[in-house]
Amino acid sequence: MKLGLVITQTDPETVFNGLRLALYSLEQGDQVKIFLSGRGVEIDQIEDERFNVKALAQQLLDGGAEFLACGTCLQIRNSEGSEICPLSTLKDHYELVRDSDRLVTI
Repeated sequence: MKLGLVITQTDPETVFNGLRLALYSLEQGDQVKIFLSGRGVEIDQIEDERFNVKALAQQLLDGGAEFLACGTCLQIRNSEGSEICPLSTLKDHYELVRDSDRLVTI
């Protein structure tokens, strides 16, 4: 299965649970792509001792998941992106939606 996850927020618990689903899917042999949009491009700034979003995102990267981040949303925040938030385009977002067997938004 191809799982697409679209993250548009920074609530630590919500993002953590979405990433947990993505990691489980990856461990089942699925392909996982995560698109960050709006406040979601701030994922690498989430700090919460109960919900270690950064560590989970790194596990996903190490396991082969792909992160994409809205270039416009990054530019609005004067950010050039990062490993977890690589500069991407609306075309990338469209292709993730088009090509995913299942799409989850949070």
